[in-house]
Amino acid sequence: MSGAFGLVGWHFSRNPTSSSSEHPVAKAADSEPWKNGGNAAYQYHPGGDTSKPRRDAPSALNEVIIPNVNLPKALHEKYNKWGKEGY
Repeated sequence: MSGAFGLVGWHFSRNPTSSSSEHPVAKAADSEPWKNGGNAAYQYHPGGDTSKPRRDAPSALNEVIIPNVNLPKALHEKYNKWGKEGY
């Protein structure tokens, strides 16, 4: 047991853990929605390379399209947002 604890202690002393395993991403300058319009998306440079053109960042919300669903027309119009303005 003491050998196992010693090995774990050695491992964490060489490779300390961090609070987050996320990698930093280079955000495009002045791409915040409040700076360039309310409906604008955050933008970034692919791979952090500022020589590449800006791209819109993906939404933080998950969006799933389920094909072949048969709903009554009233429910379909109420809940189906695909292709409508603002979605």
